[in-house]
Amino acid sequence: MSDDSEKDALKPWKVLGSRDLLDASPYLKVRAETVELPDGRQVESFYQVEQPDYALMFVETEDGHVVMLRTYKHGARRVSLTFPAGAISPGEDPLAAAKRELLEETGYESDDWTALGDYVVQGNHRGCACHMFHAKNARKVAEPDSGDLEEMRIELHTPKELIDAAARGEYAFLPVIAMLGAMLVPELRAGLGMAAKGRDGA
Repeated sequence: MSDDSEKDALKPWKVLGSRDLLDASPYLKVRAETVELPDGRQVESFYQVEQPDYALMFVETEDGHVVMLRTYKHGARRVSLTFPAGAISPGEDPLAAAKRELLEETGYESDDWTALGDYVVQGNHRGCACHMFHAKNARKVAEPDSGDLEEMRIELHTPKELIDAAARGEYAFLPVIAMLGAMLVPELRAGLGMAAKGRDGA
């Protein structure tokens, strides 16, 4: 990198202090950070939200169908078609969490997993990170036992049916749309997998 490139490189903000405003652990924490911008300006209250990170899975069966859930989600105030997903426990490996949640929610398991990276859901306030995974050759080995509050219906769809569901407005959550788009574009899916592998090996 040249001197000019280093001079023009974007720099992260510095966190000078932090104070807790709300602690509803393990579900939600809110704090206000004092931050210093690269030009020296300071912001006294830049709010940050902490929620548990979670795993989101695109799961394909041995015959090429995709394992989906249809469930009511109170945040969206409606029923939505979604991928299997679930919170990552503190200290838990994201892939282990994905495998656990898949079995609990659907009764399926897979031995063929590819990590597609982790992505912060809210650019300014963080919220949580979504760890995306692709599982292939999944098979049903048990009955679901999620223990979740929501009622869930397990459905198997072809990729074409997932696109048709988008046209009918059946998806309520942005990460689900992002996952669907990534899986339907092979070059993007491969690139995400390469980037995730590079981060894991760094």
